[in-house]
Order: sequence, then structure tokens, then C-alpha cells
Amino acid sequence: MQIRHFILAKDGGWTGSIRTLTIDAKVRLVPNDDRNGDNAPAFRALVGNARIGDAWDARTAGDNPRYYLRVRLDDPSLTAPLRLSLFPCDEGRKARLVWNRGKER
Repeated sequence: MQIRHFILAKDGGWTGSIRTLTIDAKVRLVPNDDRNGDNAPAFRALVGNARIGDAWDARTAGDNPRYYLRVRLDDPSLTAPLRLSLFPCDEGRKARLVWNRGKER
């Protein structure tokens, strides 16, 4: 389910807002300049100066793989973190944020 759009920021990150039943915030995905390993996140998710999550580089499977960001946001009011995907549009200056519900158990 697409929940918002983001735009490319001057620092190489992304800015946008997220609105769900429990979240209504302006979010910045800021490049992580302190990556100390292969599994370190590529971006930090911030609301103001508070870190609320991280984002990792990813690619889709198939014949024409696409770059996207796997985003994980923590919200104390939820029982599990939000798992989102940020897909840049073809021109690269905008992106759509998609909520990944996951599988029910």
C-alpha cells in the first residue's frame, strides 16, 4: 500500500512525511556517513533530531532489478516495527513509500 511520496534532498537523502493511524510526522532519511560494515544502514531515519529507524540499500529480483531502500521505523505504540520500501521514480528526484505488511502468522 503506497502511503506517501518523498523527494530527493540536497544532501543525497530523502525528505517526506508519513501518515498512518499512529504516525503523522515529517521524516528525513539522512545518509549514514558512519557505515562500519556491510550490514550497516545506508540511511538514518530522523524526525527532528530523533532517530526513529534506518534504511538499507536493496534491489528487486528478476530480469530488470530496481534499486530501492528497505526502511524500518520503530514506534513505541506499535507491537512491531513498520517495514516500508522507498522506490525512486524513473526520473530519480521523487520516490514513493510503500508499506510492507508482511505475512500473517
